[in-house]
Amino acid sequence: MHDMLRRALNARVTDVLPAPTPVDQAPLLSARLGTTVLLKREDLTPIFAFKIRGAYNRIAQLDERQQRAGVIAASAGNHAQGVAYAAQRLGLRATIVMPRTTPSIKIDAVRRLGAEIELVGDDYAAAAARCEVRAAETGMTVVPPFDDLDVIAGQATVGLEILRQAPRDLGTIFVPIGGGGLASGVAAVVKELRPDIRVIGVEPEDSDAMTRSLAVGERVVLDHVGIFADGVAVRQVGVHTFALCQRYLDDCITVSIDQICGAIKDAFDETRSVLEPAGAVALAGLQHMAATSGLGRGAAIAIASGANMNFARLRYVTERAEIGERREAVLAVTIPETPGAFREFCAAIGERSVTEFNYRLASRDEAHVFLGIEVGGRDEAATLIEALATAGYRSVDLTDDDLAKTHVRHMVGGRARDVGAEMLFTFEFPERPGALMQFLTHLGSRWNISLFHYRNHGSAFGRVLCAFEVPPNERPELAERLAELGFSYVDETENPAVRLFLR
Repeated sequence: MHDMLRRALNARVTDVLPAPTPVDQAPLLSARLGTTVLLKREDLTPIFAFKIRGAYNRIAQLDERQQRAGVIAASAGNHAQGVAYAAQRLGLRATIVMPRTTPSIKIDAVRRLGAEIELVGDDYAAAAARCEVRAAETGMTVVPPFDDLDVIAGQATVGLEILRQAPRDLGTIFVPIGGGGLASGVAAVVKELRPDIRVIGVEPEDSDAMTRSLAVGERVVLDHVGIFADGVAVRQVGVHTFALCQRYLDDCITVSIDQICGAIKDAFDETRSVLEPAGAVALAGLQHMAATSGLGRGAAIAIASGANMNFARLRYVTERAEIGERREAVLAVTIPETPGAFREFCAAIGERSVTEFNYRLASRDEAHVFLGIEVGGRDEAATLIEALATAGYRSVDLTDDDLAKTHVRHMVGGRARDVGAEMLFTFEFPERPGALMQFLTHLGSRWNISLFHYRNHGSAFGRVLCAFEVPPNERPELAERLAELGFSYVDETENPAVRLFLR
C-alpha cells in the first residue's frame, strides 16, 4: 500500500492533465437521496475517460530502446485511446488490438490519434491473446489495460484528487470495476491517507468477475461477459488488481443494465453530459446502495469514468432508463374483448401517465395489453397491480423481464385473423394526463379498436397507431368524429407497411 501511494504521488499524469478533473455537485440526486452526492468527472479528460492516466504513466517510463520499438495494447476502447493519445504525445508508434464488438466511436477516436488498429474476436480476451502474439513478433512493449503497477498508479491519481477536492465529511467513494485498475489504485491510496472513507467497487451483473473472485478468495474466469457496458466487460481481473482490491476494497456490488441506463439519465440531468454505460456504473452502484442498505454517513462520490457513447445506443438507453430508476412499470394485462372494454380499462388506470400501450385484437373473447405506466417506485407499482385485480383485470408484472423489454414490446401486433373492415390511423396525442380518455370518450364504443400502439418519447406530442373495425357505410361518420376530436391524424390504411405486416 505504501509503495502504491509513492508510485501515485510520482505518476507522470500532470504531463497530460495539468489540472485535476472537477468534482461536481449533483443537487437533484442529493435532494432525492437525502445526502450529498458528488461526481468525479473523468469524462472530461482529452479522451473522455480516466484511462489516459495509467496509459501515459506507463508509457512515460519506457527506456530509449522500448520507445524505438513502439507500444501495443489490447482494449475494448478507452484504454486504446489512452495508449494512442500517450504515444502520439511522446512521438511513438502504437498498435491497438480491439474486439470487433468495440463501439465505432472508440475505434474512430483511436484511428484519429494515429494508431494502427487490428480488430479481433468478440471480447477482450480474444484481443489480449492476439496482442501477445503481435508483441512477440514485433518486439513492441505491451501496455496492459489494468494489471500493471505503473498503470494502477496512474489511475490511483483519481483517488488523490478526490481527497483534495471532496468535502472533509466524504464517507464513500464508488468506483467502476472492469479489470480493477482504477478500483485497486483508488482504494490503495485512499486507505493509506483516509482509512475512514469506504471504497465500494461496482460491476454490471453480467460482468462481475471481481465480485465473484472476492467471494471465493481467488481469481475466477467468467464463461461469458455482457457487452452493454463494454468498458468493463472483462472475463478475469488482474493478479495485482485482485490482490489490492481483496485487501483494501470495502465491498463490491453489482447493478443491472436498467440501473446503468437510469444512472446515465440522472448524470445527464445533472451535467448535460452523456456517460457511456461503463462510465455510469459507479453512479448506478451509489443509487443501488442508497435504495438497499443506505449510504451511511457523509457525502458520497461516484467516479464518472467515461463518456465515449455511440449515439445510436441512446435509443436503447432511453427505453430502459425509467425502468432502471423504478419510474416505469411494465405490465401484461388481460381485458375482455367487449364493446367499451378498452375505455373501461383506461378508466381503471385513472390519471396515471401511460408511457406505452400495445394492443392487437387476437380473439373475440379477450385481449392482452402490453402496458407501460409511470410510477413512483416498486410500492406504487404493486398498488397499481392490486387496484387492477380489484377491478377484475389479470396482470403480470414484466418490469424485470428482459425478454419482454428487449423484444416483445416491439413485436406486439401482426396480422389478426378475426379482424374485418379495418382502418388504421396515426395520431399525434398531446402528452398530458387524460388525453387518451378524451380520445376514447369522444369516439365512444361505436367502432371496435383492433390495434393500439403508443410509446412516450418525451416530446410534447406522442405518436399513436390505432386501428378500428369500420363498415364501409360508416366511414364518413368516423371521419366526422375524428375531425371533431381535434387531434392531428393521418389515414394509413393503404400504407404499404400496413398491407405487408398488419393486414
